[in-house]
Amino acid sequence: MDGTVDRVVEEGSTRGFSRTDVSLSGGDESRDTDHSQRSHETQPDDERSLPIRDFYPYIRCALCNGFFIDATTITECLHTFCKSCIVKHFFYSNRCPNCSIVVHQTQPLNSIRPDRQLQDIVFKMVPYLEEDERSRIYAFYKQRGLGVPKPVASPATCPVKPHQRQKKDMLPQSVFTIPSELDVSLMLEFVGAEEGIENFKPLERKYVRVSGEATVRHVELFIRRKMELSQNCKVDVVCGEHLLEQCQSLREVCNTMGKNALQDGMLVLHFGLVLPAQ
Repeated sequence: MDGTVDRVVEEGSTRGFSRTDVSLSGGDESRDTDHSQRSHETQPDDERSLPIRDFYPYIRCALCNGFFIDATTITECLHTFCKSCIVKHFFYSNRCPNCSIVVHQTQPLNSIRPDRQLQDIVFKMVPYLEEDERSRIYAFYKQRGLGVPKPVASPATCPVKPHQRQKKDMLPQSVFTIPSELDVSLMLEFVGAEEGIENFKPLERKYVRVSGEATVRHVELFIRRKMELSQNCKVDVVCGEHLLEQCQSLREVCNTMGKNALQDGMLVLHFGLVLPAQ
């Protein structure tokens, strides 16, 4: 990362940032002020040039303090880190490093997703970062005699010329893949609540990918947490015309119900909120 920053400072950014803008050491404040004044005088009124340090809270990982590499977001709280950083963190903790929320009791790695749009933005804002990262990955695999993953092209075959924008087909492709154990896609359809049940939140995420070993009970707990349901409210989960038992696994439901329960490859579960029987 230090080498990348040095090259940024030496060459300057082709996207409106100056040498003083990207210096990690802070630089001379008076020089920054002079530069801002000159930029304001020479640029149109509808354009502004901001120092890249203003964007550090949004493009740097809180764990390694470097620019995002394989930006990966925790789905529960939407905090983003480098993929390798958050994976290492989850080896000894199941909480988000930023807000300390419990991501998952046993498998927090199932609650992270790649943020390709943010990673594209970081690569565009920080010159040479993408080129250097490709070179490091390529060298890592070559030194160990391993096959280089297809998304990582050899530096010799994809040269990056200074002061030229990357072509569209040269944009980075994340090597992140959905874990094989998440083999069931759910579509949760809310059918309504029994009279007397109030003060619940709408279910914003009705598309969920989970393990086939998960049970209907897990689905109920997910719904309870997301809709903030009270304990005196019962959740009935239905597939087709069959009321599902809490102990049934989702793989068992798929095998029992067959293709009739699927829509575009997703298992459709309808659920309603009812009051417990007196």
